[in-house]
Amino acid sequence: MVHQYRNNGYNIVLDVNSGAVHVVDDVAYEVIALYQEHTREEIQKLLSHKFDAAEIAETYEEIKSLKNEHSLFTEDAYENYIMDFAKRPTVVKALCLHIAHDCNLSCRYCFAKEGEYQGHRAMMSFEVGKKALDFLIANSGARRNLEVDFFGGEPLMNWHTVKKLVEYGRSQEERYQKKFRFTLTTNGVLLDDEVAEFCNREMSNVVLSIDGRKEVHDRMRPFKKGRGSYDLIVPKFLEFAKSRGQQKYYVRGTYTHENLDFSEDVLHLADLGFQQISVEPVVAGPKEPYAIGKEDLPKLFSEYDRLAAEMIRRHKDGKGFQFFHFMIDLEGGPCVAKRLSGCGSGTEYLAVTPWGDFYPCHQFVGNEKFLLGNVEKGIVNTELCNQFKSCNVYAKEKCRTCFARFYCSGGCAANAYNFTEDICGVYEIGCELQKKRVECAIMLKAAMQQV
Repeated sequence: MVHQYRNNGYNIVLDVNSGAVHVVDDVAYEVIALYQEHTREEIQKLLSHKFDAAEIAETYEEIKSLKNEHSLFTEDAYENYIMDFAKRPTVVKALCLHIAHDCNLSCRYCFAKEGEYQGHRAMMSFEVGKKALDFLIANSGARRNLEVDFFGGEPLMNWHTVKKLVEYGRSQEERYQKKFRFTLTTNGVLLDDEVAEFCNREMSNVVLSIDGRKEVHDRMRPFKKGRGSYDLIVPKFLEFAKSRGQQKYYVRGTYTHENLDFSEDVLHLADLGFQQISVEPVVAGPKEPYAIGKEDLPKLFSEYDRLAAEMIRRHKDGKGFQFFHFMIDLEGGPCVAKRLSGCGSGTEYLAVTPWGDFYPCHQFVGNEKFLLGNVEKGIVNTELCNQFKSCNVYAKEKCRTCFARFYCSGGCAANAYNFTEDICGVYEIGCELQKKRVECAIMLKAAMQQV
């Protein structure tokens, strides 16, 4: 399978199954489009009004060589591999600890309903968190590196327990030959010097929630009485990013139908001084006024193109920054299993509620259909785990013919379920945006190599 597209002046050809990327001239671009369905003579006739015959013939032979070298028109070697995929042994390697089902903001688009997750407000006790870490250690097999994300609601509302759990995790590392990688997601309202100092010592990554321009952020992320939070958090976030040497953090925003010009928000964050940036599309039902609809896609595609072009310009000027959804590894990247199955929700990755229930990930929390077990009994619903284990790019009919399948790994199971009632379904708007981001990311990678 080959995917061809033009972006920001580059002719790009992606050989999907091998992962090879070719940046080609106009002759090669058009010959490749005809190569599989036509002979060399037919191609020369079809393109004779555009290109010289000798040039077409030479290009044809080069393409033939690339095919023989298995970097163009390669066969899919993974579909047979996937047949026994669900039978593979897995271990738990990451937990999302819902340390606080409460929040001090009232974000309009919050899927967690101000931290309640369709349930009730609660704080995770140290005892529940300790049992969760013990479960992770006991079910991680020979894996040494384990990940724990402190999530909410707002985790800093239960900061004392966060610190105690980090201390406990560290105390178990040598005994069990494990290494914890702790991360934290915060809205910044309670961020202070003590929190920053602890995070800089113990947290491998910190996600700072901010939506971009002041008017955008304050409209979507106000306090419960309506006052905006931008002026309070921005100075804190800037100082925190500086204290971490502009590494091992990112500011994470959400764009909606109400700010389709989201590239302005990304560039605003870059202009403030942030160098690690993620701004992602909202996922919301069609009845919400801020939901993204199919009619918004052309505008959003042009915004991604504009952002990519501006990132190239800024990189040349020595003012570059990282945009999370344009980060792509063309030389190595995830292993085959990861490319096929994605984040590992429900198998390798679990969410833990304040009272100790296990769910496949944070977005399933509160939906009793997806309750897997708890910290006392472990995983009880193994049948559901097997369903998640079988959820891969070949289990999704629309993914089979998609050029981006090995980059998005089939997309988010929670989004698929929420829009199709099937974890092996497809959230179509999300897919279209993902494909555009992959195209821009590959183009950006090609452009940066030429700078």
